[in-house]
Amino acid sequence: MGKHQNNEGVIPVWKRYALTISEASAYYHIGENKLWIIADEHPESDFIIMNGNRVLIKRHKFEQYLDHATVV
Repeated sequence: MGKHQNNEGVIPVWKRYALTISEASAYYHIGENKLWIIADEHPESDFIIMNGNRVLIKRHKFEQYLDHATVV
């Protein structure tokens, strides 16, 4: 496609249901290592989805978690 790439079908990060660790890191300004630690400490929480060995973070549920967190 070269210089004129078609962005059709690309969902913006702020509209996605789930984010990868790297997307969540950029979106929330939280380091990837810290997000990995949070995911490891909360494996059964409602904001984590496991897709094989890939961790996905449910954006809306994680925002609720952050709303109640006093320290990240």
